[in-house]
Amino acid sequence: MYLEWIDILHSSRLFQGIGNEALNIMLDCLKPKIRRYKQREIIISYGQPFQGVGIIASGKIALTKETYSGNRIMMGILDAGDIFGEMVAFSEHRVWPMTVIAQEDCILLFLPPDKITGTCSNICASHSTLIMNMLQILSNRASMLNKKIEHLSAKNIRGKISSYLLDIYRQTAEDTFTIPMKRHELADYLNIPRPSLSREMGLMRDVGMIEFNGSIITINNVLTLEKSIQ
Repeated sequence: MYLEWIDILHSSRLFQGIGNEALNIMLDCLKPKIRRYKQREIIISYGQPFQGVGIIASGKIALTKETYSGNRIMMGILDAGDIFGEMVAFSEHRVWPMTVIAQEDCILLFLPPDKITGTCSNICASHSTLIMNMLQILSNRASMLNKKIEHLSAKNIRGKISSYLLDIYRQTAEDTFTIPMKRHELADYLNIPRPSLSREMGLMRDVGMIEFNGSIITINNVLTLEKSIQ
């Protein structure tokens, strides 16, 4: 039943270290619900009852949150193989804290959290691996949220952009890299109006801090970006 997406699922961090045969058995045990969505369709709305940990079998989704003023803040973009909802799955408040929107046509699998933490006599070793993978994902997600707070806490637009670019620079250890978001997605993620983002990036290019061609960014001077955050 799940063979169509087995390669994508096997590449997911949730199933790392679990062989294909064991994964097939595990999926039969977990019995995830399969859902299909069209581009721009709202998958989950803020405040809805939690329905399970989501795994993206194909496509791309956006995690968003709306402010009291009605503005939508981009929390992140997830691709095939990524998971979402893990922070809610093990909390006492089982409601979605954000809105999830299909960035393109996608297929999602929803896993019941009680079966993730449960045991299975058929593949107990693999199930232990699954639980350890989930704990690592939770830790990484908390780290990602801390980084976003750092970006948004910068004193101005240039500081937010610099904080974000330096974060990718440190991850890649390369002066030139590709931003994993489109310009409007980055504006939403940093909570900056898109015209303001484009204007500020243009000014940063004019003074020699960065160069860019579409989503490809080159950092010319790391020190000036660091000073922009201070």
